[in-house]
Amino acid sequence: MVAPDLPIGDRIKRYRGERRQDVVAGLAGISPDYLSQIERGLKVPSLPILYAIAQELGVPAAALIADTAAPSTTHPDTSEPSIVRVLMGFGPPRSDPAADPTLLRQRVEGAWRGWQSSGTRFTDVGQILADLIADVEHAARAHRDAGGIGARREVMRVMADLYFLLRSYLRRTGRVDLSMVAADRAVRAAEEADDPLRMAAAQWNLGHVLLAAQEPDGAEEVALRAVEQLRAAPMTEVDRVAMSGALQLVAVVAEARRRNWSAARTRLRECAAPAAEQCGEGNIMWTVFGPTNVVLHRVSIEMEAGDTCEALHVADEVETTRLPSMERSFTFALEVARCHSLRREDAAVLLSLRDMEGFAPEDLARTPLARELILTVIRRGRTMHARQAEKLAERIGVF
Repeated sequence: MVAPDLPIGDRIKRYRGERRQDVVAGLAGISPDYLSQIERGLKVPSLPILYAIAQELGVPAAALIADTAAPSTTHPDTSEPSIVRVLMGFGPPRSDPAADPTLLRQRVEGAWRGWQSSGTRFTDVGQILADLIADVEHAARAHRDAGGIGARREVMRVMADLYFLLRSYLRRTGRVDLSMVAADRAVRAAEEADDPLRMAAAQWNLGHVLLAAQEPDGAEEVALRAVEQLRAAPMTEVDRVAMSGALQLVAVVAEARRRNWSAARTRLRECAAPAAEQCGEGNIMWTVFGPTNVVLHRVSIEMEAGDTCEALHVADEVETTRLPSMERSFTFALEVARCHSLRREDAAVLLSLRDMEGFAPEDLARTPLARELILTVIRRGRTMHARQAEKLAERIGVF
């Protein structure tokens, strides 16, 4: 079995196995160099050649045709169907008494901790989100007409935090469309709770959805408007600075997505970095904002700008063990691996990938860029590197 999105060249190489390339090429009536180019993704075989190769490999021609024409840069849909169903319909009607808001908060915070720290977070959170959504929505309905305004507001705070989490889960499982729905519900819940900090966090989440939807202009507008609103919002100065800094990072990413490298660097240096230094390491509203996260964004900018030497130089100064989010550590390691790949340093790519497999195996298996990096090592790496990459591909389900 091979993954449905595996390119044709990688499928041919996979089915060829230990058979010599020149032997298969000769029997298929093509040159070894041409078969090599096909396997490396540099050439696309015609149908007659594809049939000839399939015949020599002893597999149906359909087995060599990928379900998608090229590797996708977006996540495949891997969300739990039960979560999607309850999101769209709030689950079955419930006649039981509503859960206590304090208990709901404990459950949501526990889910958030698992999402940020567990190497099997997709499985863990996927098993509890559907019931959690249903219980929180049920509590919101039960307190709608109740006399306790305080309890209603607390339920809305819990709901906002839950939909922040759901936004992240749906985005990472390939449902950007439903991630937008979750972000919108978080905005509404935060507004009804009349909680300025959560209202700003809701805009931060919305900004990330817009970035995922390839709308950097909208993301930047949302983030900077929220920064302005925070200036007069009642809250502690530490919370204001930290949340403003997290929003500035959304604007930094938006600038980078538009390839405005200078503007991205300037905003990072003049807006986000001072805020991080002032408030220190933290996790305000689960944003993981602090000096380390700011440096990680600097690595991302330099990598996207094509200066892999500078990106790796900056990365050498980073210590991710202080981060409360495993996801952010994974993203950083993935970007370092990509830098090494661009420099054709396959041994370093493999080292990074195996490290990621150790602490975030589910993220590694679900991330298109990680899969592409593995296939790149297989295509161009030395025999030893290619074999190690093939074994890794087997373990995470690429093959």
